[in-house]
Amino acid sequence: MGLDERREREKVYQPAEDSHLLATAARDEAAPTDRTLDVGTGSGYVATAMAETGATVYGVDPNPHACRQARESGIRVVQGDLTEPFGDGVFDLVTFNPPYLPTTPEEAVDDWMEVALAGGESGRAVIEPFLAGVGRVLTPEGRVLMLVSSLSGFDTVVELANEAGFTATTVDQDSFPFETLSILRLDHE
Repeated sequence: MGLDERREREKVYQPAEDSHLLATAARDEAAPTDRTLDVGTGSGYVATAMAETGATVYGVDPNPHACRQARESGIRVVQGDLTEPFGDGVFDLVTFNPPYLPTTPEEAVDDWMEVALAGGESGRAVIEPFLAGVGRVLTPEGRVLMLVSSLSGFDTVVELANEAGFTATTVDQDSFPFETLSILRLDHE
């Protein structure tokens, strides 16, 4: 890998424990007939796992470097914010590994890696608008798989999902010394 490639990779969130947990759940959930969307696709790791099932996969990310890297993995990617670039009722499955690390207002978010990690003071600054808008892009039987960290308030995220019209079920979980990661499946109520 050349210097330019390393610099490019440093601007994109690379797969870690949270990515692996979501990718496994996404691979298990996606069907070959599904049209899927990976929100905040980053390197395209979760999207690639869904593509292995034969599903039609799209990714979206605000980071142009992430879009380039995901395209190199064969993922159809749109540069944009959350689900905004997409029409109503088009996806059977949406996945999301949101930025969830609690950050103070004094902590500057001035590069793409910080954007991929910083979740605002509550850790839910990106989760809240995602939950408010994701229902619009789902088909009537559509569902969401979202990674939730205990750092962002698991019970609060479930309440927000309920308020947005979803029932939430934990489909997988893994504990680490500093946090518990859960995969929530969200279905229309």
